[in-house]
Amino acid sequence: MKLDHIVHFTHTDPKASSKFWNDQGFHAVTGGSHKDWGTHNALMYGPDYYIEWLTVEDEGIARGSRHPLVEQLRHDDRGFGTICLRSDDLDQLAREIESKGFQTIGPMDAERLTETGEIIRWRLLFVDQPISSALPLPFFIEWEERDEARFAGLKKKGAMTELNESLRLEALIFSVKDPAQREAEWKKLFGESLALENCQLLFEQGDGPERLREVRFESAEREIGFEKGIYRAPCFR
Repeated sequence: MKLDHIVHFTHTDPKASSKFWNDQGFHAVTGGSHKDWGTHNALMYGPDYYIEWLTVEDEGIARGSRHPLVEQLRHDDRGFGTICLRSDDLDQLAREIESKGFQTIGPMDAERLTETGEIIRWRLLFVDQPISSALPLPFFIEWEERDEARFAGLKKKGAMTELNESLRLEALIFSVKDPAQREAEWKKLFGESLALENCQLLFEQGDGPERLREVRFESAEREIGFEKGIYRAPCFR
């Protein structure tokens, strides 16, 4: 299974978020608005994943949306929220997950309106669990477009450059109270290995809320802190 994207909750406007990362030498873009959720985002693509900096655009809509991800955003406020894994068939995946004893929410339709007026569509599947300081299980996405067409479109629009294609991930590091327990729970959900096709998932013991603590790129040489999140990133020469 592949990582699709990392969700990082912020208080920063998407234009300011993308500027921050561009000033660091990356190539980030504003994404658009989720009109039914009251949120909007900035995005930075890797070769087969992306990072989403998500913030509230309309508090009234966000408060009434009852969407699992928006509820977590309003609970967490800032910092890494969760990760999303990519699937080609959410209906089949939902049946598989429920056969393992989990309850699911969805699949549900979703869309984003870009600044150019384009509507991007996908479907989401969540594990039904309370929003708390405990580590949330990943959620799952099925895109309307196939990966090849989607990434070709991103390149054509300039959202994805040669720099983005070089940004491979080494690991996502989660801070949890009981690493063995969390590893067992995640393995039960999606398989016996925590090595995704495009990155490693590591669980380390830590205090405080259980969340993703660090995003580590390959060839990391520096640490970048942003909105309570740590990125270990390469230097661009």
